Amino acid sequence: MKRKTVYLTLTLIILSLIQGCEKNTNQGDSATIKQNTKAPPAMAAIAISDSYGAQVSQDILNAGGNAVDAAVAAGFTLAVTFIDAGNIGGGGFMTIKMGDEIAFLDYREKAPLAAHKDMYLDAEGNVIDNITLIGAQAVGVPGTVAGFWKAHKKFGKLPWKDLLNPAIKLARDGFMPAPALVDNVHRLKGQFVGKTNFNTYFASMKVGRLFKQPELAKTLGRIAKSGADDFYRGETAALIVKEMQASNGLITAEDLESYRAVWREPVRAKWREYEVISAPPPSSGGFAIVQLLKMKDYLDDSFQGVEHNSAQYIHLVAEMDKRVFADRAEHLGDPDFFDVDINTLISNDYVSKRAAEINPTAISPLTSINPGLESPNTTHYSIVDQWGNAVSNTYTINWDYGSGVVVGGAGFLLNNEMDDFSAKPGVPNIYGVVGNVANEIQPGKRMLSSMSPTIVLKDGEVEMVLGTPGGSTIFTTVFQVIINILDFGMTPIEAIGATRFHHQLVPIDLITYSGYTIGRPLPEQTIKELANKGYRSEPHAFEYGDVQIIMKDGDSWIAASDPRDRGESRVFDVISKTLDH
Repeated sequence: MKRKTVYLTLTLIILSLIQGCEKNTNQGDSATIKQNTKAPPAMAAIAISDSYGAQVSQDILNAGGNAVDAAVAAGFTLAVTFIDAGNIGGGGFMTIKMGDEIAFLDYREKAPLAAHKDMYLDAEGNVIDNITLIGAQAVGVPGTVAGFWKAHKKFGKLPWKDLLNPAIKLARDGFMPAPALVDNVHRLKGQFVGKTNFNTYFASMKVGRLFKQPELAKTLGRIAKSGADDFYRGETAALIVKEMQASNGLITAEDLESYRAVWREPVRAKWREYEVISAPPPSSGGFAIVQLLKMKDYLDDSFQGVEHNSAQYIHLVAEMDKRVFADRAEHLGDPDFFDVDINTLISNDYVSKRAAEINPTAISPLTSINPGLESPNTTHYSIVDQWGNAVSNTYTINWDYGSGVVVGGAGFLLNNEMDDFSAKPGVPNIYGVVGNVANEIQPGKRMLSSMSPTIVLKDGEVEMVLGTPGGSTIFTTVFQVIINILDFGMTPIEAIGATRFHHQLVPIDLITYSGYTIGRPLPEQTIKELANKGYRSEPHAFEYGDVQIIMKDGDSWIAASDPRDRGESRVFDVISKTLDH
């Protein structure tokens, strides 16, 4: 008993020190602060994109909640404190392992019923600048509240209202915004001037001063009382429709009333001694991760002796990426509207043929990379509870602050997910990704995504839980993190903190990389060697990725948060306590 008491005391002291250092942005320190390396058996682990979400998740687990309860509570909390991406006005995906059951929840946004495939084209058939990014025309029907409600109804243990109370309190009484959030709000507020009501709600935010959101608190209170019914059929629904009418948006009461989150079969694939479980269509994430992992193994001879992030390593992975993005553009879309042959796309026979097409020494010309068959801002968190259940959740309002439209009287931002459709076949979206007919706009259709909430099993038990934001870079990031750990022997914090690179078919010769803001760009020598192969290497347009990962470590867990942002990871012994009300 004494040993347990001493350990518990030390654990609480360590957690207190971590919390006190949560906002340290020094890259060298963050690797130490953000990883909890050892813990006794049967403990819980969380890796979440900010400290408020981390604390609320821990409180929920301490109160006897499970991983889904903690995920729902974290999601509503981030809607208050992680304003750039946390949301109730967006949507996403949740991958769940609960006991022996594997489940995948699709709560992706939908196109309004008034949407049509040519809605963003001018009289000459060209895409109108920024119409899919800023303003009410860019908004898809939100799915987050429906998704959280559905997940809780199936798997939740604690009362629904208990999961929203922490977020309500933070919205009502205020929270201390992270300096990175304040800087980002003020850096981007100019793009919304005269176009949306964003600045009315957020321009007053300052470092060191409580930021309160009374309208949002009332909205969350209604949702706590009435569940998803309020958001889709009640007072909040009426406020959304009113905002749409005032802002020239398309969402109607019928759109909200008819929205449903849906359970889908996840992408599941055997790979080495593992089973990879990830997002199915309308996400391209699961198919892409599986293709990349398998393709690398089929190219094992080409990778022999090739150093991590060397020019040759980057070239080989870029060749793989090209083929994944070609298949993504042609074959992936909402499975309720388009027949997606996912089993063929991830089959060993198909992937081996794609691997055989790769040129190990030179850039494959664009004309040779056809589909193999006959088409940033997001947040992710990972949770493993005291019973070994796991949730990998990624949700988004798309670009920073979504459309910039705040629902008047309700206090929350709406997404700009309509940009994730192909506004016109062959024309890139904000992430530079092209699409085809499979992802064209249709009424009630879910737009294609790259979100990749992933769980990796070994012998039927959770081995790894991970995901990231980053638009089209999401699945290339998840792939690289898994390979960094399993093939290069990196620890989780090393794997997610390493320099990342990205290639997405078009432009054919462009490699972008992430890590420059934390002192880890691609080395100049590597850039020169890539140039000799015909590549241009540039910093990505934004410092992409905020990986949140939990990994098995014997009878323990390791949790780590990406040093690129303000996430926090914890491994802790669950202490039974009562939630504050």
